[in-house]
Amino acid sequence: MTNPSPSSRSRIGWRKPLALLLAMALGGGGWLVLHGKNSDARQAGNGQAEQAKAHAFELAASDVALIGARELRITLPLSGSLMPLVQATVKSKVAAEVRETLVREGMQVRRGQVMAQLDTADLKARYASQQATLDEARAKLALANKNHDINQMLLKQKYISQNAFDTAHNSVEVAEAAVKSASSQLEIAQRAMDDATIHAPIAGIVSKREIQQGDKVSPDSPLFSIMDLSQMTLEAQVPASEIPRVKLGQDVTFAVDGFQERRFAGKVTRVNPATETGSRAIKVYIAVDNNDGALKGGMFAKGAITLQKSEVRPLLPLGALRRENGVDLVYTVQNNLIVAQPVTLGLRNDDENLAEVTSGLAAGAHVIVTRLDGVKPGSAVKMAESAGAKRNS
Repeated sequence: MTNPSPSSRSRIGWRKPLALLLAMALGGGGWLVLHGKNSDARQAGNGQAEQAKAHAFELAASDVALIGARELRITLPLSGSLMPLVQATVKSKVAAEVRETLVREGMQVRRGQVMAQLDTADLKARYASQQATLDEARAKLALANKNHDINQMLLKQKYISQNAFDTAHNSVEVAEAAVKSASSQLEIAQRAMDDATIHAPIAGIVSKREIQQGDKVSPDSPLFSIMDLSQMTLEAQVPASEIPRVKLGQDVTFAVDGFQERRFAGKVTRVNPATETGSRAIKVYIAVDNNDGALKGGMFAKGAITLQKSEVRPLLPLGALRRENGVDLVYTVQNNLIVAQPVTLGLRNDDENLAEVTSGLAAGAHVIVTRLDGVKPGSAVKMAESAGAKRNS
């Protein structure tokens, strides 16, 4: 076997490193090409996402409403004055001088409580006179009865005529009538003495005192006014054209100056059958519980009668309602996309610009309330942080 020459060994020695370098160069070039392609793909994907994000429509707070749920009411405005359901004017029943008054305006009184005392000197004298008249009538009756008995015996013995007896009998009847009359007059005198003590006819608060100590009063002179504030009546005028919509039992809410945010409630209990002269309006009477006595007689109230009301349901702003192909629908925002949502509506209140949603929409949904060019079902949107924060409730 012939050994290779030195020159041959030298050529073989440098070929191996050259092949290794060539393989490494080819491998590195392939990695660079593959890495470049992957990088380009990632950059293309990020670009598309950024492009889609850039095309999302940003909604302002005024473009979106957050759906709330409550009752929806159809109301009729009204105003009027409050008056106690029960009140009384205490009048004198006798002519006398006021001896003392025991109550003043603003004082609470019980039914039957003594409010004033009139002088009874003249009334006692009149009573004594009537008592004497009665005693006299009774004496005359006793004498007439005695004469009647005697004449009856004489008639049986035929000592007197029938006419004489009839005259004696008639005297008895006249005397009996005189006793009855005197008894009635004495009773009237007794009642007059009792009426000199003035009692409260109802429980309530004294709203007016007409007399002072020493005043002279006559029958039917007003002495006191009393109001029972536990039950009030709101008397309000309603246009005659609206009366067909007003029904007994309808709820009424109203406010009174001086009570800030407090709202009072009542119910329609009566409707006047005639119009008011001049205004041609009809008076409606609303019963109001006033157990705490906050409301006073004569206060002016402004409120509304609830003509209709819904159950507690989602309420939709009418500006969000759309009608497409004969179907009522709204545009809702779900996962940053616009979705067309069909809805069924119930009661509407044009004054509040709201409608009751009976199906198709739940409380908490975000709806588009303005017409926006380019925003349609499937459109990507971005809501501002404050968008839809305010509920329709």
